Amino acid sequence: MRKLSMDELGRKTVEEFKAADKTPIVLVLDNIRSMHNVGSVFRTADAFLVQGIILCGYTPVPPHRDINKTALGATETVDWQYFDTTVSAVEELKKAGYHVMAIEQAVNSQKLDIYQPPADKPLALVFGNEVTGVDAAVMQLVDGCIEIPQLGMKHSLNISVTTGIVVWDIFVKLRGLKD
Repeated sequence: MRKLSMDELGRKTVEEFKAADKTPIVLVLDNIRSMHNVGSVFRTADAFLVQGIILCGYTPVPPHRDINKTALGATETVDWQYFDTTVSAVEELKKAGYHVMAIEQAVNSQKLDIYQPPADKPLALVFGNEVTGVDAAVMQLVDGCIEIPQLGMKHSLNISVTTGIVVWDIFVKLRGLKD
């Protein structure tokens, strides 16, 4: 067993990334406090060719060295935009035909392992604040809620970990819909 070299990994250039077919997912960050979490979400979005990221409220925006520290260049590849409020972002996404799901522990949430993304429309995933989760006003607007099943004492994960788990799971399911 040996590790692959950088040349063998076949990494895309910024231009190749921009031109590539994207995974029809938009990640919405609802008042995320940590610049490191924001940078990690950018890296996850880059890894799975996510369509874009929407940063809302007081979520930090690039360029910033603390975001770049974890994004490692993904702020240059992944399209992003900023909205003053997550409510306005979700309203715009719904008008544009997105199916909008919150990632939250809530009444009637769907467990991630059984959730099936829509095959006929793009998907927007709303990730909430590290302490308070997805804002209550946003929860009233979403089409549903996805929850990661957890068995331990804490029943919470860091937003960057949550994003990685959810995006990977949905990415795999969407690829299966294409086959």
